[in-house]
Amino acid sequence: MSKKHPIISVTGSSGAGTTTIKNTFDQIFRRESITAVSIEGDAFHRFDRAAMKAELTRRTETGDHTFSHFSIEANELERLEQVFRHYGETGTGQTRHYVHDDREAEKYGTPPGQFTAWEDFAPDSDLLFYEGLHGAVRSDGIDIAGQADLKIGVVPVINLEWIQKIHRDKASRGYSTEAVTDVILRRMHAYVHVICPQFTETDINFQRVPVVDTSDPFIARWIPTADESLVVIRFKNPRGIDFPYLTSMIQGSWMSRANSIVIPGPKLDLAMQLILTPMILRLVNESKRA
Repeated sequence: MSKKHPIISVTGSSGAGTTTIKNTFDQIFRRESITAVSIEGDAFHRFDRAAMKAELTRRTETGDHTFSHFSIEANELERLEQVFRHYGETGTGQTRHYVHDDREAEKYGTPPGQFTAWEDFAPDSDLLFYEGLHGAVRSDGIDIAGQADLKIGVVPVINLEWIQKIHRDKASRGYSTEAVTDVILRRMHAYVHVICPQFTETDINFQRVPVVDTSDPFIARWIPTADESLVVIRFKNPRGIDFPYLTSMIQGSWMSRANSIVIPGPKLDLAMQLILTPMILRLVNESKRA
């Protein structure tokens, strides 16, 4: 953690909606004239697409059916921690991009499934923003959580997460339901042991809960909409959080516990703006005084 060069980390599993929340952060950064450098969790995968496929085959042949992008050993988390630590100390660092599809290939000039070259961060940034799978990991000598100044968890209930992933992978990647199910099963070990423990490290969790039947996510025809959802917002340390103000500003919200507020799904962006803007401004103002 660094007063002079703050780091914000948004962590959540695949299909959880971290990218949507990144858009809200971008709005805050633009409105408040904050210069942020962004890094993506996918940039720290250990393997490109072809190498990952080969590694999956090799591990399956040896009887390992739990290896996935969720796994510690599938990612360069030591390097991610070093990037966090170096930025906190100097305000500088490097990142790259994992190219997912043809659109990104055209943008970055790198074939899909491969990484761009490592490049230096833009100079004179106010903060570092991370969005990905492993932004609050503490495991086997790795302490990424300890380097971040504000940690946000994005956590839909698991059936909703699976519905979102199934629909996304079928629509954008051409996978069958059976293929996506195999990926979900392979990821379960790391989901339990790597992904879930991060949400005890986060300062705030945003968990979307559908209020329609999602009991069999593998046959669900539609993703529950924001109007068909509630969002539970949990604060690790509620001290200083003005709950009466939040419940007065967010129509239809209420407190479910002393550290939690429940809001209608369509109010998520408003809630994030109200909650996160003063926190971000505090980090930036403290960094300028340091």
